Amino acid sequence: MSFKPSFAEEKRLRAKGYRYIAGIDEVGCGALAGPVVAAAVILPYPLKASWLKQVRDSKQLTPERREVLSSLIQEIVISAGIGTVPNGFVDTHGLTKARRLAMKLAIDQLSPSPDSLLIDFILLPEVPLPQKGVVNGDSLCLSIACASIIAKVARDCLMRELDKVYPGYGLAQHKGYGTKEHLSCLRRLGPCPIHRRSFQPVKDLIRK
Repeated sequence: MSFKPSFAEEKRLRAKGYRYIAGIDEVGCGALAGPVVAAAVILPYPLKASWLKQVRDSKQLTPERREVLSSLIQEIVISAGIGTVPNGFVDTHGLTKARRLAMKLAIDQLSPSPDSLLIDFILLPEVPLPQKGVVNGDSLCLSIACASIIAKVARDCLMRELDKVYPGYGLAQHKGYGTKEHLSCLRRLGPCPIHRRSFQPVKDLIRK
């Protein structure tokens, strides 16, 4: 089911006096290779743009539509930030800490600094700001949906660049996720430096 993200959460926070409300989301959590990437976005309010009705959770959009919307969003935002955490950190510290660090790094780039946060599902106890974890936030909350688009486009671009550094795995196509083609390449070539050693089936391939 496709939901149309709204400004409802942002409106509730503005009614409480908050002005710079950041929406935050991350991508790449389930990938076998590459970094976790998060984006944080502060949207202007009121926001009137003809393309707003096209905004959805990034997973529901075509790559071409994501690229267009990412550019449009970044043209009108008050501020946007991107945080990138490499696969080595994921292996050493775990996915949860990697997600939270990527989000914190994205928030740290925002100027002006946010006074409240809307986050897709999780909370960030290390960030001393009022915050709400919104279940299905990338589908329901406009700021989070915009962050999901920017994060996805940024990570996809990075994976295309990494494909040039580590050819033969098809990273530009599957972006590090466990597709049939990726698994076939992994079995044939073995893991490369950006594969997550703590993830299956990469872990098993290393043992062989």
